[in-house]
Amino acid sequence: MVPQPPRRTTHAFGTPRNRLVYDRWGRFGRPVVLLHGLRYDRTMWWPVAAELDGTCAAIAVDLPGHGDSVPRPGLSRLAEDLALLVRGLDLHRAPVLVAHGESARLARAFAERYAVQHVITLDAGTAPDLAVVPAAFRQFAVRRNDPTLTPAYREWSGVPVGAGPQAHVAAGAFPHLSDPVAFAALVHGLV
Repeated sequence: MVPQPPRRTTHAFGTPRNRLVYDRWGRFGRPVVLLHGLRYDRTMWWPVAAELDGTCAAIAVDLPGHGDSVPRPGLSRLAEDLALLVRGLDLHRAPVLVAHGESARLARAFAERYAVQHVITLDAGTAPDLAVVPAAFRQFAVRRNDPTLTPAYREWSGVPVGAGPQAHVAAGAFPHLSDPVAFAALVHGLV
């Protein structure tokens, strides 16, 4: 049996004050940057990222104050930090951005300043229906209750999804968890 490389690797980028932690699947191909919504973390993307493995470089990022990334007092440089992260991965291709809920604003800010292949936004809704998510994937759809995050991300509330010429809106709060294979096929069609 030949040893296989790990499918998912975890990395940190930046300084201790602005560190972003991310998981990566794949080394080559079009980068697909996966951005979670407010009070979620990068683990929400694990099922679909595993389906993308081998055909693109999937990167699931913990936004500041979420998961293992450090909190920040201001988020004005977040699009720039995300661009530095993508550039630092030496992928040399415009990414596909997939944004869940409130991170649609970050994806839009990134797309206004940097080259992107496509932007996909998922509307998280106010009370997402977890019944559409198979039981095996519900653990990835759990919102963490951290009241300290709300003030930091206040400007992200009420974000309309689908703005911009390169935007694709996926229906439902968790289409990437309801059917990871079909969602990966949607992303593959854009890379």
